[in-house]
Formats: sequence, structure tokens, C-alpha cells
Amino acid sequence: MILRLMGIVLGFGAHALLGVTIWSIFPFFMGHAATNESAASGWWWVDSLLVVQFGVLHSLLLYPVTRNRLERTIPAPLYGCFFTLTTCASLLLLVFGWQAHPAVVWEANGRPRWLIHAGYVLSWIGLFYSLGLTGYGFQTGWTPFRAWLRRDKPPRRVFATHGAYRLLRHPVYLSFLGLVWFTPWMTLDRALLTGLMTVYIFLGSYLKDRRLLFFVGDAYREYQARVPGYPLAVGPLGRVKAVAKPVPQHVGP
Repeated sequence: MILRLMGIVLGFGAHALLGVTIWSIFPFFMGHAATNESAASGWWWVDSLLVVQFGVLHSLLLYPVTRNRLERTIPAPLYGCFFTLTTCASLLLLVFGWQAHPAVVWEANGRPRWLIHAGYVLSWIGLFYSLGLTGYGFQTGWTPFRAWLRRDKPPRRVFATHGAYRLLRHPVYLSFLGLVWFTPWMTLDRALLTGLMTVYIFLGSYLKDRRLLFFVGDAYREYQARVPGYPLAVGPLGRVKAVAKPVPQHVGP
């Protein structure tokens, strides 16, 4: 009963924290107007560590070996909620620990500012749309948690390639890229955030391809051959060469 109660707290707590996180990161990623306040000493390495801890934790928890080891302690249907909880905590640490720098790289005003704000809102719409294509419940862990709560067998997640996934393999990452780039106030700390997050997003896209290739196999390799990771992308994030299927040999007379 105690373990089940802990699982219930984990499931509902993770989704409550998810709501708090979305509420907090919406204004954070939009950016902030520069102030005359001086930056704290060593701001750049503090901010760099905050981005790195998010990227490393997010990727590590998705790594199949890590998941297999943690599921010896955490029931498999609750792993999605555990992932959501830790990811949200990591993002909130990033938001509230961030050190701003007042130096302005560039600032948009007038019509360009409104266009940037529109791009930012559209990136959020694209993010929720892309997440919905593969199922919000699977993305947040709610679907397997609900099945566990009802003592049912968790549904199997199916690899699907509909909607935006017919055009590119990583619409979620592309939407997230818009969140970090569409800001009308590019201060020095924001430039650091944008640069580090851009590197992580492309690295995360590559790791996701590797992970899905591990779980899905040749079907995903064929998908990679048909659909690029990003528009106009080349290399591992573009279209890749399909697996050559062995030609059956005729045996006997």
C-alpha cells in the first residue's frame, strides 16, 4: 500500500509540476528586456552549467540502458511520470537559477517585434501539435500511469508517421528551436542560452534517431531514408541510406 501510494503521488505530482513548468518557461523563453543592473560575476559558467544539467539529465534518462536499470526500482508504467518529474525539476532549476546579463546583442522594435512574438506563439502551437501526434499521455507518462492506477496492462506505444512526421522526423525539436530563437531581446545571456540549446537540440535529435533505430529497427531506418530530420538537412539529420535487403538466392535445380 505504501509503494502504491508513492506511485500515486508520483503520477499526480509529476503532472502538477508539469503545469507549473509550462507556466514558468513561457515568459522565460520569450526573453526579457535588458536592464541597467550589472551581471553577477561568473554568470556565464553558472548559466552554462544550468543548460548542461538539463541536457545531460534529459538525454540520460531516455537512454535505454539507464531506463532498464532504473526500472529495477521504478515500476515500468511509472517511468514516464518519473521522467516528466525530473525533466520539469531540471527546467525549473534552469529558469530560477538563470543569471541575466544586461548587455544587448540586438533588440527588435515595431513590426519585427510583433512578428517575433507571433513566431514564438506559433512555436508553442507547433510544439503541442507535434506532441499530440504521438499522444500526450505517452509523452508525459499519463497513459501508462492511468493503466497502472486501474491495474490494467499499459497499452503498447506504436511508432506512427502521420501529420508533420510525414515531412520531418523531429517536429518537436524544431518547435523547441523556435522557442529559444524567437525573442525580441537578445541579451548576452540569452545568446548563450540560444547557442547552447541549439547545439543540444541537434545533438538530441541525433540521439533520438539512434534510440528509435534501436527500438523500431529496420522500419525506422526506412523512415529515415524517406523523411529528413529537418528541412534541407544533410548528414545524419538528413535522409540516410536505406538498408540494403539481401537478395534471396535460388537453391537447388
